[in-house]
Amino acid sequence: MLETTSRIRPLTARPRGSGEPGRRWTTRIRPAIGYMILCLIALLFLSPLIYMFATSFKPPAEIFSVPPKLFGSEFRWQNYQEALNYMPFLRFMGNGLLVSAAGTALTLVVSAFSGYAFSRQRWRGRNLVFMVFLATLMIPQEVLIVPMFVMMQKVGWVNTFQALIVPWAFTAFGAFLLRQFFLGVPQELDDAARVDGAGTLRTFLLVMLPLARPTMAVLAVFSFISYWNSFLWPLVVINDVNNLGTIPLGLQMFFGQQGNQWHLVMAASVISMAPTLLLLILLQKHLVKGIVTSGFGGR
Repeated sequence: MLETTSRIRPLTARPRGSGEPGRRWTTRIRPAIGYMILCLIALLFLSPLIYMFATSFKPPAEIFSVPPKLFGSEFRWQNYQEALNYMPFLRFMGNGLLVSAAGTALTLVVSAFSGYAFSRQRWRGRNLVFMVFLATLMIPQEVLIVPMFVMMQKVGWVNTFQALIVPWAFTAFGAFLLRQFFLGVPQELDDAARVDGAGTLRTFLLVMLPLARPTMAVLAVFSFISYWNSFLWPLVVINDVNNLGTIPLGLQMFFGQQGNQWHLVMAASVISMAPTLLLLILLQKHLVKGIVTSGFGGR
């Protein structure tokens, strides 16, 4: 009797294997459709870069051909050599790397200290000062050009690298980003460091700063790209473009009274993308984690 009842299946039980092909189809097709949509969106955003890269190898007469073609009749590797010889492009690259690296380093130092002060230190008027500091993000850069130039003129920094590096390192964006991260760090870490005899500066350097490396990587990428692509401020404060010019000022030299050298502009633009692309590759492991942990969910 026991053997008979044990072999009887419940009436509600479904036959083995029923519904499995449908579920398998759904679990395989849905991710594939999602990946295809993401690939199409990525291709849409990459299409200008792909066209720029293809145009950098075209002959000058085929750039504005009708109908437009992605590739020319020949690959002109000479465009890159002509772009480097057309102007002191390597000097502009060196100046841009110097300004971007120094400005990024200064931004990280200032933002780390200010973010820690606004998040972990208790002092009167902290929130009010932070709100005023944060309100500066709503002021367009173009509004600050004239007073900033007058300030640089007063201190004698016009037509110097200091004028390109120092003024834009003291921004509220980096302080806000690191403040949000430090607010998410448990207070018990500060208490444990204080019990071990660490002071405020030692706690910041040995405990908090190593935890903030992903967030600082995100800030480093944003700061480097901002310095690297800056055009208006260097155009105003730099007079000796041949010696102190950066990449955006150098690209402007391809447009003049003798015509627009579009094939050289495209080649030079492709070369100018190399430093930022290399930085993204080096810091890609920290970027996703930094965006998640830095963000905007601090308490």
